[in-house]
Amino acid sequence: MRVVVDLSRCEGYAQCAFLAPEAFRMHGEEALMYDSNPDDAQRDLVLRAAAACPVQAILVDRLEERNAPVEASAP
Repeated sequence: MRVVVDLSRCEGYAQCAFLAPEAFRMHGEEALMYDSNPDDAQRDLVLRAAAACPVQAILVDRLEERNAPVEASAP
């Protein structure tokens, strides 16, 4: 999974840091630092953190879904 945070949108509420501290952390009171490629073990926490962001600044790209083989439908 890949994580991107729109830092111009982030207002430092730190909900993500509380919910997924291994992927998101505050540096000082306003600067967010984050892991752009968190471990798969953090998947649920990262998804919850993204959903909890009050300004929806966190985008999670689930790369495995994009690369999954597409099944052909019967004619």
